[in-house]
Amino acid sequence: MRIVVSGTHGSGKSTLIADFVARRPEYLALGDPFEDLDLDDPSGEASFAAQLRVTASRVRETAGEPAVISERGPLDFVAYLTALEQLGRSDGELIARATTIADASLTDVDLVVILPLDDRHPIRVPVDEDPALREAMDAALLDLADEREDSGGTRFLTLGGDPASRLRDLLSATNE
Repeated sequence: MRIVVSGTHGSGKSTLIADFVARRPEYLALGDPFEDLDLDDPSGEASFAAQLRVTASRVRETAGEPAVISERGPLDFVAYLTALEQLGRSDGELIARATTIADASLTDVDLVVILPLDDRHPIRVPVDEDPALREAMDAALLDLADEREDSGGTRFLTLGGDPASRLRDLLSATNE
């Protein structure tokens, strides 16, 4: 199964993936594309466009692998670009092209796991992590996932709760 774990920064993606791979070591884990790039402005349009290109390439390159779990997918970066536009930090010019790339990538993904922010189980991040962008991206990602949920072969699974609950639900979804 090819899995993408999506969510805004500080939503628990790394923790879920590490816990999952500890239980399912046959999975190839791909880290956050941010770590592979040297970016001047990590929360700017150019950064998100670069990360989109990396994630789309990863999805394409691992399409033949039977067991892959990836931190972030192209849809994450459409959500970030949408959030920037909604916050008045960009003109939104890149969104249409980014959406085309993300939608094409979904054909090579079996399951997109969405980790929304959860007030009952908050993950605190420092104020320099741009809480406005974090919340706007979270909302944009949920909308993008809702729009695509019934549109093809890719399944979408939204997981909430504490880390143990999220892991249990992901393990259950991968055993179906």
